Amino acid sequence: QVQLVESGGGLVQAGGSLRLSCAASGRTFSNYVMGWFRQAPGKEREFVATISRSGGNTDYTESVKGRFTISRDNAKNTVYLQMNTLKPEDTAVYYCAATGLIIHSRRSDRYPYWGQGTQVTVSP
Repeated sequence: QVQLVESGGGLVQAGGSLRLSCAASGRTFSNYVMGWFRQAPGKEREFVATISRSGGNTDYTESVKGRFTISRDNAKNTVYLQMNTLKPEDTAVYYCAATGLIIHSRRSDRYPYWGQGTQVTVSP
């Protein structure tokens, strides 16, 4: 079992930046592939980014490539999502997720552990 707590959300103007953090506890953090997902009002939860256990491999949904960066610090048991050049369409609740799978995945059903979410609102 691993517990996840997100932080760093907020209100920002379009073009601005935010950095989300997700602190993990309970098990060996480096054993988990980590992912970020988001859910906008009235929409399904969607994949944003994922990072391998070592941090050496990452994957992003097309709409955030070049703007968002996922990273992790295994010594601090934390995964980050740096979000730059934010757009109003990035507005959503952002969730951190963890899976014990070896290969990172874009599928939310592959992640059994989830945080409570943090709201990101981007104004025009």
